[in-house]
Amino acid sequence: MLSLSFLRRDPPALKGERVNLRFPVATDYREWAALRDESRRFLEPWEPRWSPDELDRSAWRQRLRRYREDFASGTAVAFLIFGNKDGKLIGGITLGNIRHGVAQTGQIGYWIGERYAGQGYMLDAIRLLVPYAFNTLRLHRIEAACIPDNVRSTRVLEKAGFRREGLLRSYLRINGSWQDHYLYALIEGDRGVTKRG
Repeated sequence: MLSLSFLRRDPPALKGERVNLRFPVATDYREWAALRDESRRFLEPWEPRWSPDELDRSAWRQRLRRYREDFASGTAVAFLIFGNKDGKLIGGITLGNIRHGVAQTGQIGYWIGERYAGQGYMLDAIRLLVPYAFNTLRLHRIEAACIPDNVRSTRVLEKAGFRREGLLRSYLRINGSWQDHYLYALIEGDRGVTKRG
């Protein structure tokens, strides 16, 4: 079970060779809004329908408040992904729906700016997040769901070692309509996954 001392810690920062992950802060707003805006057509087919105020500063403040509350309660950890070469924002990744007790599981969701897609950055981010999930959060299972037509997403999950477990019918409402999703999972101890000591 997750200790209360963990919940009182500062949000983590994870550093890799090409990318680093850190908790979003208020000053990330302009870069976040600009990247999301320029990538809108690229992202919309795979995300819940954007609200009219999606990129407004007030919506960003509400998002940050929810991120902090979720982290404090131990139910989610949100990260922004930055490139190490130039420090630019690349995308975001969240480990959410964290459950402990008999489940010890969480679900990842992610997005990437269109100009950074297909360059391996999301794979790098997932590979940073996995040891954190298993070793620090003490999870046993990480799940991810993606629309079958999202070939890039299925490919990155499979490269990261996730296994497809089935099809979830009419699972999530994406861009205004209910969509089937493939369910992928990674179990602690799967091939290439660091086991905790």
